[in-house]
Amino acid sequence: MKSKKDRKPESFITQPKFPGGNKAMDQFVSSNLRYPEEAIENKVEGTVAVDFDIDVFGNVIEAKIKHGIGYGCDEEALRLVKLLKFEKKKYQGMRVVFHRSINIHFRLHSASVKPVQGNQIQYNFIPAKPDITGKDKESTKSTTYTFNINLGN
Repeated sequence: MKSKKDRKPESFITQPKFPGGNKAMDQFVSSNLRYPEEAIENKVEGTVAVDFDIDVFGNVIEAKIKHGIGYGCDEEALRLVKLLKFEKKKYQGMRVVFHRSINIHFRLHSASVKPVQGNQIQYNFIPAKPDITGKDKESTKSTTYTFNINLGN
């Protein structure tokens, strides 16, 4: 049997967690994402990979693009990452910096507009499916919203 001196100490330094876990972080990113106008005009879709550092207070202190797609998406990904706030932990007075990375997915929504009868327009809107990775992956159903707009008369 090992004495107390011979046993390995358990690590007291653990990665900071986003409140609510990865699923909550994905939801935060998707709800705060503002698709850049330039990317919409040029029909740009893709994934931006961002490396970032977290201090002991749970703040993102530095972020840089690992792989970008341009058209304003890189800047938007950096803005989103800097908004992230992780749980604060104590590390016995040590100043610890954690390194993490995240993929932010930019997907355009599918939409179609067709004339119906007389002065009406039918607008079909299919939202992009969220791209959730990791253990919290859930199946998502595709939903189509149809709007009939009466143009008067």
